[in-house]
Amino acid sequence: MYTIGLEEEFFVFDASTRRAVRRLDKRFLARVKQTLGKSVTTEMLQSQIETVTPVCETLSEARAHLSRLRQGLADAARERGLGIAAMGTFPLAFWPEMTPTRKERYGPIMDDLQMIGQRNMMCGLHIHVAVPDLDTRINLMMRLTPYLPVLLALSTSSPFWQGHLTGLTGYRLAAYDELPRTGLPELFRTNQDYDEYIAALVGAGIIPDASYIWWAIRPSVAHPTLELRIADSCTRLEDAIAIAALFRCLVRALDRDRGVNAGFDRVGRAITAENKWHAQRHGIAATFVEPFSRQPITLDQWLADIRTLIGPDIEAFGCGAEIAHLDRIVAEGTSGDRQIAMFKQASAAGRPRLHAIRAVIDWAAAETLATGELASAA
Repeated sequence: MYTIGLEEEFFVFDASTRRAVRRLDKRFLARVKQTLGKSVTTEMLQSQIETVTPVCETLSEARAHLSRLRQGLADAARERGLGIAAMGTFPLAFWPEMTPTRKERYGPIMDDLQMIGQRNMMCGLHIHVAVPDLDTRINLMMRLTPYLPVLLALSTSSPFWQGHLTGLTGYRLAAYDELPRTGLPELFRTNQDYDEYIAALVGAGIIPDASYIWWAIRPSVAHPTLELRIADSCTRLEDAIAIAALFRCLVRALDRDRGVNAGFDRVGRAITAENKWHAQRHGIAATFVEPFSRQPITLDQWLADIRTLIGPDIEAFGCGAEIAHLDRIVAEGTSGDRQIAMFKQASAAGRPRLHAIRAVIDWAAAETLATGELASAA
């Protein structure tokens, strides 16, 4: 129960120009398939690649897999004059240049989405936590929705879009929400509600199955898990692990106490939609509205409340150090904050815009491979 698995998406770029590749190098792909096997998969666009951990019992196990997979990708990329970077959007990716991946599933999707599919230049962190009972997964999805902006704010790593600062710390979802069936999940309280919705779309020929639902949190079709999808791809590995720890604790906390957030309603969902925007715009500096008290709350205040709620779960999983790392994210900023600061500092020093962007990419590529150890929990 509550085992965990993570999927990380990365951009592949030309190490000389720092531009996202138009087509994925076949020798690079063959190399990573040889060394990493089924843990590596292609994505809808050839500028992206994804790694998948096996089912993990502990976060230490998950961390070891993520570190191994990141290093394996980087080593193979270096052999081909390429680089990889864990970022929600890539500063030098341009959608007219992107090439779709030839894969049976992707063809119909691209045909349906048209230009929106071509613009799908986003990388995310997906976290699966095992919840075997489907009815429970649907109910938990609804009750976990209020926390999605918190998880997004902590992960923001996408301030750039096509060579320009967007003014948002996390632009990825602004672009991703162009796709249908994205964003916050609907207020389904039971599996019957969810099944009726899926049956209506499948019956009309709109989607083949429930795997074409791309909400910020969803019940997985392939696994008996609840899948978090709202997080940007985390440049720093320890940020990814800390966010995974938080989500896992929240799943367990709400599963053991079915009364938590049971009253989440349409007003709360509307407030959460507003909170999601503020997380995209301001990241960790956002002021939110607590969906039940309707009072303003900062991220550090909300995290303190959440930590009280998940105290028994932190102890059960032994993840005090990982949860404590969230304080470091709040204090030092996310990848998005760092990218913005680096770019502005370089620009203020008179460096050309392209040079400043390349410095951001170089930093992200280096940080993608950093594996600093967490401090011991107090």
